[in-house]
Amino acid sequence: MTTFYNDRSVRVTSAAIHVDGRAYPLDELTRIWHRRDRRAWGVVAGRGALGLVVLTPVVMAVIGVLVALRLDVTATTRLTIIVAAVLVGLAAGPILDLVLDRMDRSFDRGSRYYEMWAVRGGAPVCLLRIRDRQRFGRIYRAVQRAVET
Repeated sequence: MTTFYNDRSVRVTSAAIHVDGRAYPLDELTRIWHRRDRRAWGVVAGRGALGLVVLTPVVMAVIGVLVALRLDVTATTRLTIIVAAVLVGLAAGPILDLVLDRMDRSFDRGSRYYEMWAVRGGAPVCLLRIRDRQRFGRIYRAVQRAVET
């Protein structure tokens, strides 16, 4: 028996596909296909919100500088407001690292589900449903290789 793919919840061998403790023997599966579900717009909106989090300190800094230039105050007060606004803008740096890390993880998780289906005993059966597109691709290619052997 050859193992084509193995991770924490999925194992594809030359004999069967094992998903979360369930086994689907390859000789019982007559047709295997995949499909992707509709996009989860909540995930996409969350990514947009993360983008706004990054821009907020920069926008606040620009507004602070514009306000400082329009106020009728002494040069020292104006300079103090501008420096404070620039410091607020620089706060985007540390925030940026955290937000981009969360955004990367969001893209890894994906915004839609990928499903692998098969016909078993004359009825369609969903073998796998995950959001991770790269992992799904590796599993599906492993299944293709297992079926070809």
